[in-house]
Amino acid sequence: MRLATIDINSKEIASLIIDDKVITIEEINNIFQTEFKTDTFEILVNNQWDKLKTFYDEMLLNDSYKTKLSFIPINAVKFAPLYRKPSKIFGIGLNYADHAADLAEKAPNTEPASFFKPYTTIIGPNDFINIPLQSNKTTAEAELGIIFKKECKDIDENNWLDYIAGFTTIIDMTAEDILRKNPRYLTRCKSFDTFFSFGPELITSDEINDVLKLKVATVINNQIHAENTVSNMTFKPDYLVSFHSKVMTMLPCDIISTGTQRAVHINDGDIVECRIDGFTSLVNPVIDLKK
Repeated sequence: MRLATIDINSKEIASLIIDDKVITIEEINNIFQTEFKTDTFEILVNNQWDKLKTFYDEMLLNDSYKTKLSFIPINAVKFAPLYRKPSKIFGIGLNYADHAADLAEKAPNTEPASFFKPYTTIIGPNDFINIPLQSNKTTAEAELGIIFKKECKDIDENNWLDYIAGFTTIIDMTAEDILRKNPRYLTRCKSFDTFFSFGPELITSDEINDVLKLKVATVINNQIHAENTVSNMTFKPDYLVSFHSKVMTMLPCDIISTGTQRAVHINDGDIVECRIDGFTSLVNPVIDLKK
């Protein structure tokens, strides 16, 4: 299942992507007399995700029902972030050795180096990334995102997918010049408005043959600047989910951004893209507020 949030007349509405076409949950409710929440955040926090997935598999993939559906062409929709206010956004620092080398730091090899980002950083596809007034070197980092579907604590690595709604594309920003002044400035350098883009799709794990084989690329102005495979992470997705659930209770819509292969310096006018195998690319233009 592929779920997105689209903007219709400034209202953000949960929608499903089927055969490169889009149908809103609102329309599904009208046709089938279902009572799904029409907001992605609300679907997850109200424990409707598994019910929606079952409905999708049994009804919406059935050709006899597809003729009832009123689709919107995918190139006619405006995508929004999947949702706006998760309780937690975890970023994973230096999860590829290549990125640690960029910062002349030793990559953590015993436990993940995680940090929080506030939800006020969130933007969606095609929104502007703002290079802040306080920074002369801001970087962008394409990452694979993991989204939780239900509350969990102390989960086992073998069962991690039971608690995951799916995966998404993420672009994470860092004011690197601020970070280089002092590593204790990590929270500040990661927390400027527009420093976390995610969407357009939330893809369930059954749509992905092997998460570890996914290639993640940071693309600037249509040129690949960094590319690596999830299997080369120091701490793999199953471990990250289990590890953080043993620190604190994870809630529906919580996000883990799994780390970048390499941060790339961005400038005014650049177009940044997170490109992951099988996903619709996440693309954002850049504006420097100092210009």
